[in-house]
Amino acid sequence: MITFTKMHGCGNDYIFVDATRYHLPNPSHLSRLWSDRHKGIGSDGLVIFGKPSVDNADFSMRIFNADGSEALMCGNAARCIGKYVYERGLTNNTFLRLETLSGVKQMWLSTSGRVVESVTIDMGAPVFEDKQLFRPELVKDFSPSSILQKAEAEGLFVSMGNPHYVIFTDDVNTVESSGHIFEYHPVFPKRCNIEFAHVESKDTIRVRVWERGSGITMACGTGACATAVAAAATGRVGRKSSIIMDGGKLFIEWREADNHVYMTGPAEFVFDGEIMI
Repeated sequence: MITFTKMHGCGNDYIFVDATRYHLPNPSHLSRLWSDRHKGIGSDGLVIFGKPSVDNADFSMRIFNADGSEALMCGNAARCIGKYVYERGLTNNTFLRLETLSGVKQMWLSTSGRVVESVTIDMGAPVFEDKQLFRPELVKDFSPSSILQKAEAEGLFVSMGNPHYVIFTDDVNTVESSGHIFEYHPVFPKRCNIEFAHVESKDTIRVRVWERGSGITMACGTGACATAVAAAATGRVGRKSSIIMDGGKLFIEWREADNHVYMTGPAEFVFDGEIMI
């Protein structure tokens, strides 16, 4: 019998299991079973957190998508871990370092008493070229406008430790019909997270997300970062912007001083439970 906690960041929900208490022999398989919204707990994936394997971190996390594939990083899940370890008394520190497959991430908790009201995470520097993740030369004349058959659609690849392709379009609901087409497109050798973004003002962007391995989700932290960076890099917004997703809002700052992207947003408990392994 495994005790778990379900949490969400802007509606991006995960099942959290403390690895210091339990050993999960096949987390990929369990993520597929437990994430099922009809026959399982229901979530966008499974997150296992515990002791780090490196000296410069306080905690570690592994993320498995709903299809069982392992993700490199998840900003919403990271914020949830910050809230969990502080409010459940695993730490008294409001500055934390979290080991992930995309490196150690620094987090600052904004608290009121023992309640974490929001979390800011240094998501690192964006990367615009990575031949292991984005190979446009594999497909002649690859462009979102040709696939969507919309002349105004433009796309930009941004890696935030995991691959994202941000498509600027007037119709963010295109995610429902075309998200899977882009995720599995040959130009993305390891598949890709896809954001459909519409710039509403000089500092506000509406986004719908297709997550690699999970499909449409309510929010994506790294996707919000990638969208803000892509919009700023193409002159659509400045270096500070609010990203409005189906499940809520995240504030993103792409700082010129260090070229790092900082994400601020909430995290919430949903419920605790037990499930047979």
